[in-house]
Amino acid sequence: MLDILETMNRWLAQERAVALATVVETWGSAPRRVGSKMGITGQMNMIGSVSGGCVEGAVVEEALAGLGEGRPRLLKFGVADDMAWEVGLTCGGSIEVFVEPLDAMWWDALAELALNDNFGVTVTFLEGARIGEKVMLDNAGEVIYRSPNLSDDLLDAMRSAAAESHKSGVTVIGGERVMVDMQIERPHLILIGGVHVAIPLQAMARQVGFRVSIVDPRAAFASEERFPDVANITHSYPDKALPQLGLDRSAYLAVLTHDPKIDDRALITALPANIPYVGVLSSGRTHRQRVARLKEAGLSDELIAQIRSPIGIDIGASTPEEIAVCILAEIIAVRNGQPVGAQGRPQ
Repeated sequence: MLDILETMNRWLAQERAVALATVVETWGSAPRRVGSKMGITGQMNMIGSVSGGCVEGAVVEEALAGLGEGRPRLLKFGVADDMAWEVGLTCGGSIEVFVEPLDAMWWDALAELALNDNFGVTVTFLEGARIGEKVMLDNAGEVIYRSPNLSDDLLDAMRSAAAESHKSGVTVIGGERVMVDMQIERPHLILIGGVHVAIPLQAMARQVGFRVSIVDPRAAFASEERFPDVANITHSYPDKALPQLGLDRSAYLAVLTHDPKIDDRALITALPANIPYVGVLSSGRTHRQRVARLKEAGLSDELIAQIRSPIGIDIGASTPEEIAVCILAEIIAVRNGQPVGAQGRPQ
């Protein structure tokens, strides 16, 4: 979403006719995940991708036809389709793509959610007489946007479909397929300590879509000179900073300082919040000493067991850049639900 947002907004400001293509379902080795988006103008400009290049040409043609007719359309490409072979989808997968003339009011609401890292969900009819009609809901299930012709009964059914879905994908309402498309807040990597490994780690994390915060009471370490591209640098202890930053489902914590006065406060604050990831840069001996201190501070064995130490996937890393790679790889694996052993080795 964010990868196409600026360009799409510029096209709309220029009053261009714009179509939006969205991956709604995939099978096999499809190269882009559900919810991936591509924008197309009437002048054949394009931004984003729905297949990594395999079917974009065909999607552009369908988008132009849809703009001319003012109607959405649902496309399917797979290795069994002659059209798919012509455009190059020979990787063994199939994808379904929904192409629609862009609803500017809905897009503006979606863009605001994305820019503010807020959750929202859109439910869109993919077929039938109501094809293209949609509703957007916020995190509390309140309506942000709805197509004009949706009845209250249909709205309730779409709200129920959104509430019952745990990820983006296709479901059925009244015998007709709809897409539940979730706008999820960007994952938030919180680095405890502006140490040297944090420099490549924050840069890599931002490249793959994380927002990054650095917490370090030592201003000389966490400085704008060392981290010129990090918008959120906090010079206070973690027990004060972390509640303000937010410890929720989007938070991933890497504790890096080797200083118990800083690291322990971060862990005592973060572990009870049950965030998806807590990793500590540490040797085995140092971690055993840390565990004893955390138990003395009142943390249970279950909470302490959440800590991933040594941090990162074991790739024999030695340089700060290599260590950053192994840390980020483990975080991405956890985020994607891939099994990673307690000691950072793939299971």
